[in-house]
Amino acid sequence: MLRTHLTTKLGLRYPLIGAPMANLAGGELVRAITQAGGLGMIGVGSRDSAEFVAREASAARRGNPDIRFGIGVMAWDVVRRPQLLAAVIAARPFLASVSFGTVGPHVAGLHDAGILVTTQVHDSAETVAATEAVGHTGAVATMPLLQIVLRATTLPVVAAGGIATAAGMAASLAAGAEGVRVGTAFIASPEWGRQPAAIFAILAARETDTIRTHAFDRAQGIAWPAPFPGRALRNDFTDRWHERAEQMAENLSAQLRYRAACERGDYRLAPIYAGHAVGLVQAARLAGEVAREIAEGAEVLLRARCVQLLD
Repeated sequence: MLRTHLTTKLGLRYPLIGAPMANLAGGELVRAITQAGGLGMIGVGSRDSAEFVAREASAARRGNPDIRFGIGVMAWDVVRRPQLLAAVIAARPFLASVSFGTVGPHVAGLHDAGILVTTQVHDSAETVAATEAVGHTGAVATMPLLQIVLRATTLPVVAAGGIATAAGMAASLAAGAEGVRVGTAFIASPEWGRQPAAIFAILAARETDTIRTHAFDRAQGIAWPAPFPGRALRNDFTDRWHERAEQMAENLSAQLRYRAACERGDYRLAPIYAGHAVGLVQAARLAGEVAREIAEGAEVLLRARCVQLLD
């Protein structure tokens, strides 16, 4: 059995946390990951309300007040909408993730409510102040960043970005991480509630078919900070607007076409956020099955590989 800070101190069966991807990770997915032995996390987007937080937390619990889950919010969004942090505290998750901005001012209130706090870092500077990943992220790849962060802090570190198989988890744990945060591996799972067209695009995508861009954010009028573009599958929209994302505010017709495409599920224009690990997603599978395969497979790999390397 894998033994890390996440299993011995936090009581998880597997040292695996679901990525709190906004507009994607809702209560049903969160519940499935937690029931499998990891920790599911609800993602709160820049247009989600306090009512959304309460609704998805209720869906994660579904009548079981003792089920553990997390909630992820964006620091820059909480500054302009403090009611979101109040909603997170009211939902009483086991853990809260506050990332993409200054985290410090939000920690005390969460701790006072008995909620554990984590943050996502994207470079050495953020580590001192406190990827390959799906959604909005930094530019440093997971393995170099993991080594940098492990040198910079004695706090428990969870690796995130590009981890979608047992091998990825095993590599992260062997390097010194206390666990992994997984997002892309779950994006074809039925608990997402995705349309068939999105699933088809995900399963057909390769690891080279993603792009870090602000085009989708600007089309929606979302003020994501410049250092954190979103990683998504390339499509006709990014081909046209990636290099001109900041011009989107002046092009109402393009905004309207984009919004209409999102409403009808036209993924030639609408976004599918996914990381480099999309190339490893080869079938639509239940989230619990995916989580167990990653964690249990990592244990098998570590046991076998250590014998081979250290005998």
